Amino acid sequence: MTAALAHPAAPAAVESFFATIAADPLACAFPRKGGAHPGGALAPVPEAQLAAAWDRLMATPRSRRAVAYVHIPFCENHCLFCGFYQNAWRPDLGMAYVDALIAQLAAFARQPAHEGPPLQAVYLGGGTPTALAAPDIARLVRAIRRHLPLAPDCEITLEGRIHSFGTEKARAAFDAGVTRISLGVQSFSEAIRRPLGRKASRAEILRALQELVALDQGAVIVDLMFGLPGQSPADVAADVRICADLGLDGLDLYALNLIPGTPLLTAIDKGKKQVAAPDQLGHFFAAGEAAAEEMGWVPISTSHWQGSLRERSVYNLAVKSGADCLAFGAGAGGFLGDLSFRLTPDLGRYAGQAAAGTGLVAGMMRQAASAPVAQAIKAGMERGMLDLARAEAALKTLIPAPGLSLADHFAPLLAQWQAAGLWAPQHRFYRLSRAGRFWQVPMTTRLLGWLAHHPDLCRN
Repeated sequence: MTAALAHPAAPAAVESFFATIAADPLACAFPRKGGAHPGGALAPVPEAQLAAAWDRLMATPRSRRAVAYVHIPFCENHCLFCGFYQNAWRPDLGMAYVDALIAQLAAFARQPAHEGPPLQAVYLGGGTPTALAAPDIARLVRAIRRHLPLAPDCEITLEGRIHSFGTEKARAAFDAGVTRISLGVQSFSEAIRRPLGRKASRAEILRALQELVALDQGAVIVDLMFGLPGQSPADVAADVRICADLGLDGLDLYALNLIPGTPLLTAIDKGKKQVAAPDQLGHFFAAGEAAAEEMGWVPISTSHWQGSLRERSVYNLAVKSGADCLAFGAGAGGFLGDLSFRLTPDLGRYAGQAAAGTGLVAGMMRQAASAPVAQAIKAGMERGMLDLARAEAALKTLIPAPGLSLADHFAPLLAQWQAAGLWAPQHRFYRLSRAGRFWQVPMTTRLLGWLAHHPDLCRN
């Protein structure tokens, strides 16, 4: 450790970046796992500058690879673990909201920002997009295909839940142009699902997924969670095997994130519910990953597995590696150039301004100059590796002759994390172990923090 402390580019509190070296790195490599995505250095754009900044974005043709996000901010109920709940769903809200979305899509088609590389993916998320009526789903997807510049192989995902989503809506979605359906299952166990506010029974879930697979019109994937109240590692492994037995095309496996203000965290704080201890969560992940391997599934990322070649997860990989993201809908978030932004969540304001395409922005953040390097690091780590060559190339676009290579800059972490069992060198990469895949987000967050101390970036 003495050599690392003396490293000229190392942060002062170097120990806070190091992992605990122990016999079981899944349990205690870092203090806690954290959220689903690593953060980055961002600075807020002053409110007085928002309108002008938005106008500049819309007046500038795009130059980078891009995707789009379409937000449906309604839920049929508030699941106990969810921190994204915005508006209660009522069937009479759907038609008018889709009208506003289509108006915003049409307004964007008239802007110079419409020009640029075709979109690789579109994601209809929420909220619960599958709560919309079948005709509204169909006309929204047709409008997306009409107004947005889509690549010929563009992935179009409809997210939702099995409750109130059936074969009629699925056919309408596929016929309109959806290529991928992603449904939140969390767990197939009714004893685990029902206390969380999930309404569909195990039998209903299995029947619905079997019917979707039988349609054979697009990829069908599900979201699973681990660390839920009453859940064991064996339950997670069983859920993964069910996905394979059903013939699904892919699955996501996420850790339960205890978000402040959610009903679940409130119940835990009051002693009404219990969840697994933090040092046990890694074993839940390991059980799920081992089951996926047993079933012959292939990891696309550290949280997503491919069950067939139909599944590509284009949108998720793109947004986690720095692609531009157009955004449509009340409360939608996106990214263009060096600015991330969020549209107003206020339904009235959104409906009133959507057709004009202006006055929609609720906030903006500007990324740091080092963002291309950070994005290269995040892109590799999301897929289970640190790609120093790609990050080095990104650094040289900013600083043609850096005084310190990234390999030298990261040397203390490369060695210490290898000793902790989190990764090992493989060709030009540092390949994450199973424990490293579990700890990917805190590892990436620490890499980005260490990157900020690179002497050349500090001077620029």
